[in-house]
Amino acid sequence: MISVSQALDLLFTLAQPLETESVPLIEAHGRVLAAPVTARLTQPPFAASAMDGYAVDAAAARPGARFSVIGESAAGHGFSGSVGRGETVRIFTGAPVPKGTSRVIIQEDITRDDTTITLGQTLDSGPHIRPAGADFAEGSPFPAPKRLSPSDIALLASMNIAEVPVTRRPRVAIMSTGDELVMPGETPGPDQIIVSNSFGLAALLSDLGAEPRLLPIARDSRASLETAFSLTDDADLVLTIGGASVGDHDLVGDVAADLGMERSFYKIAMRPGKPLMAGRMSDGAMMIGLPGNPVSAMVCGHVFVAPVIRALLGLPPAPASTVSAPLATPLEANGAREHYMRARLETGHLIAFTRQDSALLSVLSEANALLIRPPHDPPRAVGEVLRYIPL
Repeated sequence: MISVSQALDLLFTLAQPLETESVPLIEAHGRVLAAPVTARLTQPPFAASAMDGYAVDAAAARPGARFSVIGESAAGHGFSGSVGRGETVRIFTGAPVPKGTSRVIIQEDITRDDTTITLGQTLDSGPHIRPAGADFAEGSPFPAPKRLSPSDIALLASMNIAEVPVTRRPRVAIMSTGDELVMPGETPGPDQIIVSNSFGLAALLSDLGAEPRLLPIARDSRASLETAFSLTDDADLVLTIGGASVGDHDLVGDVAADLGMERSFYKIAMRPGKPLMAGRMSDGAMMIGLPGNPVSAMVCGHVFVAPVIRALLGLPPAPASTVSAPLATPLEANGAREHYMRARLETGHLIAFTRQDSALLSVLSEANALLIRPPHDPPRAVGEVLRYIPL
């Protein structure tokens, strides 16, 4: 068995970033920017008012001063003339600041009489002007790789960038295996159960920016498994679920090897999720063989599959992000394997579920954290701080 960190290192050697494609900006939310882009203009392109008020020469702005109003500057409709001594222009937020002015007096600080304004006896500090280029200048870089958020999309739009280069979405074929499985909505036989892992993993993959595809359930025979593998030709990653252990009916590893899979590793010193396998198929696709227990498969999805997808998208190879919080209840000593315990974070404190059986999806559904126990971790008392993966 190898450690979780060793397994991740080996997975990252297999997970090379995919090729890029250009997409319209409106379709780029959640995609990973594959190459830096640069602003095509300066923002704001001119000095602009930050308030509604009156534009004046800052040197003339003193309590009681009077100015003649000679025009108006609005957003999209600037004042084209120049403002002289004793003159002002009515100005609105976002409008260009007229020539000859360097301060905006907010409208609350003036009194207007027809075409004349008088400044009040108390004035704020101003100047309420956003200089040209205050946000960014033409040629300013937007870095990559980066998963694009709604705020990023807004910034790129303001940079006048209509299309962006992004990493292609990884295509992931998900293969559940086992004679005991039937699809949701079907009536299971006396020795059968509903397949669940593939649906949970497909949802996780969609959230990560991949394109999951469920294959037909592969039965516990070489012929059925070979047929299922024949449907993965277009996949960048093949996820098999179940059949990766050492029982008489666990045939996934042998069939994959017969089809040309070069194994990278098998078995991880962790729980749940010990019987994990990975390698590369003869057509170049990655393969990860997940354990069949429902919770084990989902935990391995968070710990291993999610970092692999991020690496395929061109993001820096890294384990799942962790944060820390104190325990609300004590924990017994951990064994020889790294343990990912289902837990809840409540009012800033971690509470590990008492039931950690790898078949209990109801417990995983209630959890919002995977509490990480290192191998041979000693007993932990209330208040001690431990790392966890947010769910």
